[in-house]
Amino acid sequence: MPKYLTKNIIKNYYRDGFIGPIDLLTEEEANVLRKKIEHFEDKLGMQIQQRCKIKAHLPFTFLCDLISHPRLLDAVEDIIGPNILCWGSSFFQKEPHDPGFVSWHQDSMYYGLEPPDTLTAWVAISNSNEVSGCMKFIPGSHDQGIYHHEELKSENNLLSRGQTIKKINEKKAVSMVLNAGQFSFHKEDCVHGSAPNNSDDRRIGLSIHYISPNVHEKKFPGASAVILRGEDIDETWDIDPWPEKDWDKNCVDTLDRVWDLYKTPISERNR
Repeated sequence: MPKYLTKNIIKNYYRDGFIGPIDLLTEEEANVLRKKIEHFEDKLGMQIQQRCKIKAHLPFTFLCDLISHPRLLDAVEDIIGPNILCWGSSFFQKEPHDPGFVSWHQDSMYYGLEPPDTLTAWVAISNSNEVSGCMKFIPGSHDQGIYHHEELKSENNLLSRGQTIKKINEKKAVSMVLNAGQFSFHKEDCVHGSAPNNSDDRRIGLSIHYISPNVHEKKFPGASAVILRGEDIDETWDIDPWPEKDWDKNCVDTLDRVWDLYKTPISERNR
């Protein structure tokens, strides 16, 4: 029996490659989370997504509490089973009337995972809707193999490499409208993207990447994750540290090491 999702919702995930919205936090809890993020941004003088990449949760106790939230993990377990690892997370932020966008892409293009079975939870920390530039998915695109991507870098594209699939039939796109505190799931090879934020409020979301231990990293040496439930039965992942306090130095060092590795061309990583 599923722990949190219904059998029909699970069926829709495998059919479409995504599901949502799903309730997680109350509006008040989401607002507390937002205030903690914005407090850190005020101290740093920049968006959290500019400083914390690939493993954004790692230096913060309150974000580690989020990625390990029992209801969220129950939903994850309904999809991937009882052994749950989290290998990363990333913020996607758009300021009010921000031209920033996310081009149509598949996460599989750069993850380097085999099999390509990351389950991503996208948690809305502020409202994410048509006006504010919510995510959009192409149903059924997850079982069509890897599409051709071009790297079309743009200062307004939130994807660091500007990976883009051209000639998407946007009439098929489904908008994932989320209230603050809700989340969606999508499979890593499901085509998705998002438009600019034309609202008067910030659009803040955190994508969290979960896998079962049978998923192995092939592109990044020394790939690491945190075990949130069960065990890493294949023992192929190094273990990430867990913060003792916010902005834990050991965790910040790991955050920066992983980002430096991600930026390094594949041909140079094993030198």
